[in-house]
Amino acid sequence: MTAVNVPLKRPMLPRDPHEPGRVATPLELLFDLVFVVAIASNSAQLHHAITEHHASAGILGYTMTWFAIWWAWVGFTWFASAYDNDDALYRLLAFVIMTGSLMLAASVPDLFADGQSLLAVAGYAVMRLGYVALWLRAAASDPVHRQAALRYAVGVTAVQSLWIARIWAPSSILIPTFFLLVICELSIPVWAEGRHGTTPWHRHHIAERFSLMTIIVLGEVFLSSVTAVQGVDQVGWDVVPLALGGLLLVFGLWWVYFKREHHRLTDGGARTWMFSYGHLVIFASIASLGAGLAAVVDAVHGEGDGVTAVWVMAIGLSLVGLTLSGMHAVVDGLRGMAPAVFVAVGAVGVAVATTLGLPLTWAVLALGLVLTATVTHHVLRSGH
Repeated sequence: MTAVNVPLKRPMLPRDPHEPGRVATPLELLFDLVFVVAIASNSAQLHHAITEHHASAGILGYTMTWFAIWWAWVGFTWFASAYDNDDALYRLLAFVIMTGSLMLAASVPDLFADGQSLLAVAGYAVMRLGYVALWLRAAASDPVHRQAALRYAVGVTAVQSLWIARIWAPSSILIPTFFLLVICELSIPVWAEGRHGTTPWHRHHIAERFSLMTIIVLGEVFLSSVTAVQGVDQVGWDVVPLALGGLLLVFGLWWVYFKREHHRLTDGGARTWMFSYGHLVIFASIASLGAGLAAVVDAVHGEGDGVTAVWVMAIGLSLVGLTLSGMHAVVDGLRGMAPAVFVAVGAVGVAVATTLGLPLTWAVLALGLVLTATVTHHVLRSGH
C-alpha cells in the first residue's frame, strides 16, 4: 500500500466542479456515521412520545431537532464539495463539527422534555463555529469567491449569537423564536451566494452525498422491521404482516428515490435550493416511518397508541412522495405528480381504515402495498 502524506496546512482553493470520478471521501463517510447517532436518538424520542400518548409534543420536538441535525450536516456537505483540500487542519475542523453533533445527540432527550437544553446550544455552537472557521479559510485562499465566503462567516456568526441569546428567552416565546431563527438560518446561503455567484460545488458529488444520507435514514425503518420480527415468540406470527410491510416500505422508498439521477437538480438556481431544503422533509419523513413502525410494534405488544403511530407513518410516507415528486416536477412538469398523489391518498386511506378498526399489523402491510403498487405501475409503464 502507498502511504498518503497529509500536509498540516495548505491553501483552501476551490475544487474543480467538473472533476471526473468525484466520490465521497472516507472523512465524509465518517461524518455521516456520526450523524447516525443523532438521527437514531431523535427517532427514538419520537417513538417513545407516540407510545406514551404525547404525539403532538413529540412531533414538534422531533421537527425542531431534525432541523438542527440536517442543517449542520447540509452545511458541511456543500462546503466540502467546494473546498475539501484534505489537509490536517481541515480534518481537525471536521472533527470539531462531529464533536458538536455528538453533543447535540446527547441533548435530544432534554430537548424533547423541556424544549431547551444548554448542551444542545453548546453542541450546535461548536458545529456552527467550526463551520465559520472553514469559511474564513476559504475566504483567505479564494479571492474569486471571497465575498460569498465572508458573507457565510458573518451570517452564521450573527445567527449563532442569537441562538445563544435565546437561552435567556422566556419559555413563552421559545417556539416562535426557534422558527424565526430557522428562517434566518435558511436565508444565509441565499444572501451569501445570490449576488456574488455560487461557490464551486460538484453537482454529481452533491447528489451522491444526499443519496448516501437517504440510505442511512432508510436504515431506521429496517431496524424497526427487525424489531417486529423479534416479537414473533411473544405475540405469534401476527407480526409477520407488520415486518413485511416495513420491508416493502424500505424497498419501495429506495426504488422511488433512486429511479432517476438527481444531479440535474443541483446545477444552480432555484431548483438547487429546492433540492437541498426539500431533503429536510424527505430525511425527517423517512425517519418518522421508522419511529412510527417501532410504536406500532409496541402497540402490538399492548403498549401505546397504535392508531396514532399509523397516522404518523401515513403522513410521513405522503410527505416523502409529494416532496420528491415536487422537486422533480421542476424539471419534468406536473405530470410526474400523479404517483405521489396516489401514494398520499392511499396512505391516508389506510390511516382512516385503521381508525375505523383495521388491525395494526395489516395497516402497516397495506401502507407497504400502496407504495409497492406505485413502483410496479412505474416499472410496467416505463418498460424497464
